[in-house]
Amino acid sequence: MFPSSSLLITVLLALSVVGFPVATGKDASTGNLPFSLKLSLNGMKLPDLDRARASHFFTHGKQLEASSSKDSEEALSRLNRRASNINVTNTAVQYVANVDIGNPATSYTLLIDTGSSNTWIGANKTYSTTEVSKGTGQTFTVTYGSGNVTGSEYIDTLALSSSLVIDQQSIGVATSSNGLEGLDGILGLGPVDLTQGTVSDTSKVPTVADNLYSQKKINTEVVGISFNPATSASETNGEMTFGGDDSSKYDGPITYAAITKQSPAKRYWGYEQTVTYGSSGEKVLSSTAGILDTGTTLLLLATDAFNRYKNLTGATYDQGTGLLMITSSQYQNLQSLYFQVNKAKFELSPNAQIWPRLLNTYIGGTNQNIYLIVSDLGTNSGQGLDFINGGQGLDFINGYTFLERFYSVYDTTNKRIGLATTSNTKATTN
Repeated sequence: MFPSSSLLITVLLALSVVGFPVATGKDASTGNLPFSLKLSLNGMKLPDLDRARASHFFTHGKQLEASSSKDSEEALSRLNRRASNINVTNTAVQYVANVDIGNPATSYTLLIDTGSSNTWIGANKTYSTTEVSKGTGQTFTVTYGSGNVTGSEYIDTLALSSSLVIDQQSIGVATSSNGLEGLDGILGLGPVDLTQGTVSDTSKVPTVADNLYSQKKINTEVVGISFNPATSASETNGEMTFGGDDSSKYDGPITYAAITKQSPAKRYWGYEQTVTYGSSGEKVLSSTAGILDTGTTLLLLATDAFNRYKNLTGATYDQGTGLLMITSSQYQNLQSLYFQVNKAKFELSPNAQIWPRLLNTYIGGTNQNIYLIVSDLGTNSGQGLDFINGGQGLDFINGYTFLERFYSVYDTTNKRIGLATTSNTKATTN
């Protein structure tokens, strides 16, 4: 998930909770959590960070493929009723929410991650046990790239809001971790299979979404995510919905796609799409598998597809940011990218293809330059392999800069993802 040198090199957060107002209406169950943040890449480049995350997806997919055909622990060891809303905040690479653990509760600031599934704390704030906290005697280890977090498993009460209170949630309490500067841990929202082998003497660990559903706090195991494009380094710009989708956040029908059967994308929120450029339909990427991932910042395409896009736009490589850069005249001629999912096409407008210019300096760029958010995945199409049997498996990652233009749905109950247009789809905020 994270770069090899640390779990997270990209985020410094200054949390400012300015109240917990009660929501109103039919789903009046959750308060709003405003946040402020500070972006920091600590000398790293966005494409390098995203490629490191992608590398972990490949590697972990290899582990899970091996474990699906043999005893899971042995294989992994060998391979080393309501929809309720919670606000989230863009951090240029990740976003966060406040979560209460224990009774009486202690509040922890957790990274929200659809690319992993364990929930753990202890990176910054010490775990405060209460009468409802119970140690299981089991150890937990979650690997993110070549970095990892280790510690002990506890069972505790976890509250996402006043109405979304989970009893008996597995919580990892870290004794060793690195890279989460200013944060307390991670709230994992990926598929439950990603927890395989992470806790000793345990096959899989029910996720937060699993437990919300099994404890009948929500009617269906679905998470909807809405973003607004970020135009400053400090703003609340997103919302998660547990138990369904929020129709006020999108303006078109939701197009659903089944979770792909191609590995390793099938282990994540993976599906299949085709990518073309311009009204003439110039091929960028043929129909192939990849993933939606809120923890990836950029739009990553397989190297051959990335090179086709680079040639079509006339962009050049910028050493300072690691991104593609275009001139003002090239921007005037930039055409839309089209993502076909089943029979629906989702248009990523020219403005949506550029990094927010007000945030250029946060990524090592120059104020008036125009940087593109499409970057190189690092492998050619067809080489994001199913490591066990061979075959095409992960040729794109649609990250935050894609997702801020569309509403996304992560549906465990029906094993599918969903996308819909929003008022931000064609906005010119960048």
